[in-house]
Amino acid sequence: MAAATQDQVGNGLRRWLMPALAAAALALAVFLVARTLRRYSLDEVVASIRAMPADRIVLAAGFAAASYFCLTLFDTLAVRHAAGRVLPYRCTALASFTALSLGHTIGLAALSSGTIRFRFYSRWGLTAGQIATVIVFCAATVILGLATLAGAALLIDPRAALLLGLDVPPTRAIGAACFGVPALYLALAAGLRRPFRLAGWRVRLPRPRLALAQIAIGATNFAMVAACLHQVLSAATDQPYLAVASVYVIANVAAIISHVPGGLGVIEGVVLFLMPEASLIGPLLVFRFVYYLVPLALGTALFAATEIAARGRISRAA
Repeated sequence: MAAATQDQVGNGLRRWLMPALAAAALALAVFLVARTLRRYSLDEVVASIRAMPADRIVLAAGFAAASYFCLTLFDTLAVRHAAGRVLPYRCTALASFTALSLGHTIGLAALSSGTIRFRFYSRWGLTAGQIATVIVFCAATVILGLATLAGAALLIDPRAALLLGLDVPPTRAIGAACFGVPALYLALAAGLRRPFRLAGWRVRLPRPRLALAQIAIGATNFAMVAACLHQVLSAATDQPYLAVASVYVIANVAAIISHVPGGLGVIEGVVLFLMPEASLIGPLLVFRFVYYLVPLALGTALFAATEIAARGRISRAA
């Protein structure tokens, strides 16, 4: 009897806790949009956009869209690994875009986007453990993608050393070390076929082919984000793509460590510190709108619509 009562209480908590967290994420997203926009006057926004060549904005938007497409593949691979099956792409695309368009700006992505992913994947039959595996898999893909792009940028283009204030040999050594991260991951995926315990957690690595796809898609995603940034910066500076990519990796790592929502001010500050030779405020503002705020507005509307639709289905069933 007591066990039944505890189950009822647990089910009740889960029924109300996840919608409450989802509503809090939605409210915080709306607040952050308003707060971000308050930092700039309408004249500044309009002037920044007008000063940017139209073809640069179009290309930047295209690279941003390509990045978000890659992010949907994060979830596609993650669900395949976690659940041993493939959901329809429209499902993983909806969960991924909604979760990450909000999570990128809210900050604490594993918690914020994880909460939204739980809302979607629990409706589609995944267990809590499988959803946790999806979240960890996607987080690992972020690390692998950043390490791979950093390794390529630092090894291929020695001009990145000038921006980082380092000599070429240590820069290339850092690049080689970055490449060591995905190489070690592949080796472990090939050698450790059985689950193992890590800090009390049961870990099961993906098969080598899936791990290789994970690394490739992760690196392609961040290459697209760096290309988006490079397009807008090209209106004010002639820095090569790989140099901009290395700067972006550093800025993104700083934003992740700081947990500042959307890396607001962190990404801009790192870029301006490492590339002080040009006035980049306008291009960086355009980058934030193209890669963060436009997807955030779309994701917020999409999330609200899906929550309303889900509530309607529950009401009709009741």
